[in-house]
Amino acid sequence: MLLFRSLVFQVAFYLNTTLWLIAIIPTLLMPRIAILRVAQAWSRFSLVLLRVIVGTRVEHRGLDRIPPGGCLVASKHQSFADIHALLPQFDDPTFVLKRELTLIPFWGWFAIKARMIPIDRAKGAAAISDMNKLAVEAVRDGRQILIYPEGTRTAPGAAPAYRQGVAHLYRTLKVPCVPVALNSGLFWPRRRFVLEPGTIVVEFLDPIPPGLDRETFLRTLQDRIESASERLLLEGSGAGPGARGYTGPENI
Repeated sequence: MLLFRSLVFQVAFYLNTTLWLIAIIPTLLMPRIAILRVAQAWSRFSLVLLRVIVGTRVEHRGLDRIPPGGCLVASKHQSFADIHALLPQFDDPTFVLKRELTLIPFWGWFAIKARMIPIDRAKGAAAISDMNKLAVEAVRDGRQILIYPEGTRTAPGAAPAYRQGVAHLYRTLKVPCVPVALNSGLFWPRRRFVLEPGTIVVEFLDPIPPGLDRETFLRTLQDRIESASERLLLEGSGAGPGARGYTGPENI
């Protein structure tokens, strides 16, 4: 039954995504915010499909910890679900992403129009400079900069490997950084076809104020995200309070 539900979800998810990509084409001629609003609607609908077909809910905690205006958001990344769980929670978000993603037909056009922040890793140190410049402009416009500090999805419980890019952004932007912990890898694992029912928890932690030195910031960020994510993994696997299947007032 779980295999069948996963199959139905995968077909519905990619068919739905294709339809949204077609429907969103007119927004290329509209103001940038139009693409973001349609993308947020796509994410919300994707989470509805996840809940209805697979039985996987998403619960957000600590939304009141997101400061108004421009800020830096550094999130754990375990699953494709993370994009959908985060995107609708912000007024004017922009993701830091690999430049290669902007080369994908349709998807890349929308990412460019939405003024996401592409990173060309082949440029080495120059890539950091380009990222900082675009991020400064985005924060000046009151946007929220979303970055995955490890640069890619990691399996639940894997050893953390935080990169320096998030520390460069923190020092350059001089705005609060909101750490985000989650346990999505338990339910929508990377490189695995079968999805699990339960509750994905996305928890926004206390913001780290600007002004820390690079090493202190990176250590603080990693400690907060990893300790909270470990707690959520225990909860989601049934070894902690609430256990898998917990439902709360902010469930989607």
